[in-house]
Amino acid sequence: MDISERKDFRGANLIKADLQGANFIEADLQGAKLIEANLIKANFEGANLEGANLQKADLRGANLSNAYLPGGKKTNLQEANLRWSNLQGADLIMANLQEANLQGANLQEANLHLANLQRVDLQGADLQVTNLQEANLHFANLIGADFYGANLKEANLKEANLVGANLQGANLEGANLEGANLEGANLYRALNLSIDQLSKVKTLHNTKLDEKLLKSLKEQYPDLFEVP
Repeated sequence: MDISERKDFRGANLIKADLQGANFIEADLQGAKLIEANLIKANFEGANLEGANLQKADLRGANLSNAYLPGGKKTNLQEANLRWSNLQGADLIMANLQEANLQGANLQEANLHLANLQRVDLQGADLQVTNLQEANLHFANLIGADFYGANLKEANLKEANLVGANLQGANLEGANLEGANLEGANLYRALNLSIDQLSKVKTLHNTKLDEKLLKSLKEQYPDLFEVP
């Protein structure tokens, strides 16, 4: 499809379209239908995708840096394949990313406030300084993900898999960690983390914690440090 000069795609029907490598830099895609579209390595830098439907779209390696994808008008990325994509600085407030594949994706400084990330796959993803306040990460795969300095205030991490994840310097105030797997995770200098929160996790085996917190937890909840 020839889109070389076109920038206005508002409401466009691009369902299942082959747009691999397409240039959508700063394009207006408000309300566009991109369900199951081939968008491998497409460039959406600075594009407006408010209300766009990208359900099950293939966005592997796509550039969505600084793109506008808020979920307030039903922007939908459910089950999208965003593996190795670049979402640095993207606006994803309230976006629906349920069951999306974001393995190895770059989400540095993205805004995912109140986003739906249930059962999302973020294995090995870069979420440094990302805003995940009140985001829903229930059952998410977060193995080896980097949350350095991220804002996870009041985020739902219930039963999330955080094996080997880096949470150094992350704000975990009020975050729900019930049943979360923190084996081998790095929680050095994590902010606003309480004994009560950590007492509800699945395991703290080989978890890196500040010495004072580690000592108190081992005294009160020694079973959490056993091999799961």
